[in-house]
Amino acid sequence: MPTWQQLRDVKLDEFSDAADGWGKVSSRANSDKDRVDNGMFAKIHDTQKGETATRAGADVQQLSRNYQYLHTECGLIRTALNGLATELAAPQKKLKQALEDAENLKFTVKPDGSVEYPTDSLVLSPGTNTAEHGAPVPLAPGKGEGVGSADANKGKAEDIAERIGDAVREADEIDNRYAAALRRLKADPGLEVSAEDLVDAAADTKALQQAAGKYADDDRIPHGKSAKENADWWNGLSQEQRDEYATLYPASVGALDGIPSSVRDDANRMVFAETRAQIQTDLNKPAPNQYIPNPNGSYPAAVLSPEYKQWQKDQERLKEQLKGSDSIQARFDATGEGGLPEAYLLGYDKEGIGRAIIANGNPDTADHTAVYVPGTKTNLNNFDEDISRMTDMWRETQTVSPGSNVSTITWFGYEAPQSVVTDATQKDYAYNGSPKLLQFMDGLETAQGGPDNSHTTIIGHSYGSTVVGDASNKGDLAADDIVAVGSPGMLTGKAEDLDVGADHVWSEAATSDLVPAGGKAAGLGGYTWGVETWNGVPFNAGYVQTVPSDELFGAHRMDVDTSGHTSYWEKDSESLSNQAKVVVGEYDKVNEDD
Repeated sequence: MPTWQQLRDVKLDEFSDAADGWGKVSSRANSDKDRVDNGMFAKIHDTQKGETATRAGADVQQLSRNYQYLHTECGLIRTALNGLATELAAPQKKLKQALEDAENLKFTVKPDGSVEYPTDSLVLSPGTNTAEHGAPVPLAPGKGEGVGSADANKGKAEDIAERIGDAVREADEIDNRYAAALRRLKADPGLEVSAEDLVDAAADTKALQQAAGKYADDDRIPHGKSAKENADWWNGLSQEQRDEYATLYPASVGALDGIPSSVRDDANRMVFAETRAQIQTDLNKPAPNQYIPNPNGSYPAAVLSPEYKQWQKDQERLKEQLKGSDSIQARFDATGEGGLPEAYLLGYDKEGIGRAIIANGNPDTADHTAVYVPGTKTNLNNFDEDISRMTDMWRETQTVSPGSNVSTITWFGYEAPQSVVTDATQKDYAYNGSPKLLQFMDGLETAQGGPDNSHTTIIGHSYGSTVVGDASNKGDLAADDIVAVGSPGMLTGKAEDLDVGADHVWSEAATSDLVPAGGKAAGLGGYTWGVETWNGVPFNAGYVQTVPSDELFGAHRMDVDTSGHTSYWEKDSESLSNQAKVVVGEYDKVNEDD
């Protein structure tokens, strides 16, 4: 336990100054990591091929991991030191006030914390009028009985001693909390940060969350608030506070719609790196004993142990999770390939079917933004195609409009239906997913600085278009254009019902794509009064159900030269080119059905 003298004399600004130093190292490591991820990989793609490129890429990945670890650990040290200084300020102030009161009263605080005071009563010598003060009386720290006694000084002394004792005990509790967390923040010798090191960094973060909860609490981060409220909270913090919250609670900060994409990317990459390392570490755990004696005592003599069966299930789950994380890592590593811009991880969660939001280029500064919402069977374990569709879209925009400042985003931020038969026929997935999409789009617009700072197109594929439709029906969807691709229906019967207006609703559907017809059978379209036509020829009239590819729906029906339900993003296809023309706002170049 510290002494009251140590608490009095400790210079808290020295902790703060040291925290600033560690913070600079953390920020520098993060900047260096960005240069590695967004610069060195690009150089490798430009200059190396084959096995040489593979080896160089592995070395660069290791360097990136090292910088990630430095960024995290040094950031935690900064937060711990700032938290320690901030929390110690209160008991130090309490102590100094007690010492000042003792000095003003001419009391003496002894080295052990006891307080000496002169008696306040006058003692008359027998047979005289001479008065003399009683001798000073020591008082040990702690609650005494002097308060309210005839001797006022005794009560005052006990109060001061109690305040000194309380201050020292508070400081001791704070010191122990932070000392335990700081002792964890050390690295193994060597230049190679391993998966185990990143797992340890995640444990360090949790330990400091417990230690620094009074200093920086996750409850102070807005949860379930609007994008504007999130942005207002973030803008109201100092840069140091922003860095500390992002380091201490990266998952919470990374999920905040409305704050800068670069901040969300840094936070989510921290979560991603540590989560991926945990998956790899868990996969490497040895198998338990495979067989145990048959508890029934019958044939066969040995059976699979329950522990081994569970291990097998865990292995399958972990392999799928690793596959999903590998697809995200592959996109990071592809930065610079063919001019592909840096990636921004705007959301990540491995639990269940997973969640991920990945942008090509910074959407905060883009002149044109495309947000792709995937459909049925989307999950993080099989995410490659959804990522590649938007990288191909970004490249196509550069073909259609060379040099355009475009960001394309794969938004998988909802629980997509996993079964065509039992799930994709239900509307609840759209009802539950659309508020999340609305929130994300609001956040995108907020981070961009307002509705006029970027032309935004939202592309819904398959059931994703149903989510988009419900979002547009529910609220003000922050988008300028909607593209429905292979849509089973948008829960409305007319394009004019969508809040972007009929002239900004676009549709693609291959003749061999059976999903639009299936969506009608499931009731995912919308009903309207009118005359249905096919190539302009009437064939039905009345109160009919329509999907975006129907002429009666009223969308721009774009030419399609691909077949089936999943080929709309084939390279060099008109299907992809037409979407890209909408994304960059070159509507007059879009080829439409006659």
